[in-house]
Amino acid sequence: MKQFGGWLFIFGAGSILLGFVGYEFSLLMWVDNWGTTVGWIIRVAMIVAGGAVWFLAREETAEQSEPLPESHTMHSPVDSTNG
Repeated sequence: MKQFGGWLFIFGAGSILLGFVGYEFSLLMWVDNWGTTVGWIIRVAMIVAGGAVWFLAREETAEQSEPLPESHTMHSPVDSTNG
């Protein structure tokens, strides 16, 4: 999911940057079909949504990789000094 958010962000930002020099991603040429204002709203929404997905997926990954506290580790009930 993190990768999807990153690509969404990159395509939205890239679409804006390429638009300044007269180019557009072939995949996103449809965004201006409803007018320039709607095209800008779609591009900005892609950036915001992509950034949010990337950030939330990053948080989820960090939570999953945290080690368990010492109180949650398994201990053997057998005393290892006896034998």
